[in-house]
Parts: sequence; C-alpha cells; structure tokens
Amino acid sequence: MHLSAEEEENLITILDKINKECAHIDRHTQEIILSQIELLLNYSNRFYERQFFTRKNNNHQLLAKFDQLVDDYFKEEQSHILGLLTVQHIADLMNLSPNYLSDLLRVHTGQNTQQHIHEKLIDKAKERLSTTNLSVSEIAYALGFEHPQSFSTLFRKKTSMSPVKFRQAFK
Repeated sequence: MHLSAEEEENLITILDKINKECAHIDRHTQEIILSQIELLLNYSNRFYERQFFTRKNNNHQLLAKFDQLVDDYFKEEQSHILGLLTVQHIADLMNLSPNYLSDLLRVHTGQNTQQHIHEKLIDKAKERLSTTNLSVSEIAYALGFEHPQSFSTLFRKKTSMSPVKFRQAFK
C-alpha cells in the first residue's frame, strides 16, 4: 500500500507527539498518548480498508478463486474425507489469513467467509435433497458433518424448514 506524502507526514507527526509527551510525564500524559494512539489506529483502519477498493482487479480474482475452491471442495466430495469445510482450510488454500479473507468477502459481498461456506453447503444440501434418494443422515455425512443433527440444525436455521420438509416439497 502506498501512502501519500500528506498521510506519511500525519503519521510522523503523531509519532513525534507521542515521543515528546513521553519526555515530560505528568498527570495528563497517559490520556494524551492514548488519544494519539487512537488517532494512529484510526488512520491504520482507513489504510487497511482502502486496499479493498484500490485493488479491485486483484480482489475480483481472489473472489473468483474462493468460489472455485469452495465449489471444487463440494464437487470432488472432499467434505466426505476431510470433514466440514472450514474458514481456516479455505484461507490456507488461498494463502491468506482467515481474518483478511473474511474482511475481503465482507467488503465485496456483505458476508464473511463462514456465511459463504454455509450458503454453498445449503445449496449442495438442497440439490441432494431434491435430486437423490439419500437419507438426510447420508447427505449430512457426505457434506462433512459428524452428526446429522448438526446438519439438520444448520439447514433449519438457514432455510426455516427441516431437510425432510424441504424434500417433501419436491414430491
């Protein structure tokens, strides 16, 4: 990330103020230093968030890669072998930190990584419930759930109906 000369000067000024305040400590020193640190953190947040908008082309490639990796995970039935897809796993595949990936997704889509994973998981579950005769338990295990009850709970939370009720709507 590149800072403008003015931004760089602002940061240096804040650091100089903190340094000068440390040179003569009195009863106001702590509050003044904390205020300067807060200002420094506010600038840092600005710079951090700005990168999501200034790197749009690169970010779109990352979003496409994310979608492809999640789709591949379910297509290749890796969930049956590796268990539920986790934020950490997908972040590792993308060589990003889980927090950075979630921030990136949230800025561009309004949803964090976990929400995206759940959305894809529910889509896959709906597909299997409507096109196969597999039991709910078999679908749950195939999607990586250790306990079918956990699958049913998530499905109900995301769709407002149980997997069985969803399936009955297709009969």
